Amino acid sequence: MMMQLLIRSENDGILCPIPQYPLYSASIALHGGSLVPYFLDEETGWGLEVDELKKQLEEAQSKGITVRALVVINPGNPTGQVLAEENQKKIVEFCKNEGLVLLADEVYQENIYVEDKKFHSFKKIARSMGYTDDDLPLVSFQSVSKGYYGECGKRGGYMEVTGFSADVREQIYKVASVNLCSNVSGQILASLIMNPPKAGDESYESFMVEKDGILSSLARRAKALEEAFNSLEGITCNKAEGAMYLFPRIYLPQKAIGAAQAAGTAPDAYYARRLLEATGIVVVPGSGFGQVPGTWHFRCTILPQEDKIPAIISKFKEFHEKFMDEFRD
Repeated sequence: MMMQLLIRSENDGILCPIPQYPLYSASIALHGGSLVPYFLDEETGWGLEVDELKKQLEEAQSKGITVRALVVINPGNPTGQVLAEENQKKIVEFCKNEGLVLLADEVYQENIYVEDKKFHSFKKIARSMGYTDDDLPLVSFQSVSKGYYGECGKRGGYMEVTGFSADVREQIYKVASVNLCSNVSGQILASLIMNPPKAGDESYESFMVEKDGILSSLARRAKALEEAFNSLEGITCNKAEGAMYLFPRIYLPQKAIGAAQAAGTAPDAYYARRLLEATGIVVVPGSGFGQVPGTWHFRCTILPQEDKIPAIISKFKEFHEKFMDEFRD
């Protein structure tokens, strides 16, 4: 809906992170706009540098593209980083100065696994800086498919739209009204997530036990997989600070890259296919999300049941060691 609202022609661009969740590039293409990529910095834990945003904005403008909005995914997908508060303030300031709509994908806000990081919504950050609805158009996205509830089958999502004039908000409601509403169970679930049990409610204690149990288990799974990847030859993996994914970098032997080229596929896709065929483990090639040219990655979820993680790690290690031996330069 927001892409439909923002994009008028191929001369309108949307700044999106690379690596990115492919929904963004797909929806931009669907509505006839231009993707303006900005690269996250793997060396700083997938940091979002405002200098990089300015560089890509200016390059797009030099090509005649009017950049309309900035997409920020926090915590990151597929990269799993959590933005620092000071970094968020710089991003808000950038959008304010450049007249951009800030599209804040915050669907993993419950999934934080490190003690030195906390989730701060962009709306909270903007208000703490003294900006009101009159200063910054901001859209926050949330979903029933993520978080600690992870109800992927229910297909419920919602957004908060702030900083838009009454006329524009009316158009958003018109676009929404064209569509049929989501199924009833999805609507009920969305309302429950927006209004969870509160202290004093009959179900509060059992709710908190289940919530904390799920999130602490996800944190243990993330740490176990991160440590396993970093123990292997030719793989480096940044810390999983949040979300549900790891995005390790693989340094493939030249022979493996050659085999992939001979098979007519990207090297990381070749690796992922071989892994699937050998073990049944599914990862998504980094080339599906975008990455710095010449680097190779894959996205791995932390969602398998905790008691299955050791077996997955064992199978993965066995495959990787054999793969590296097979293609050793």
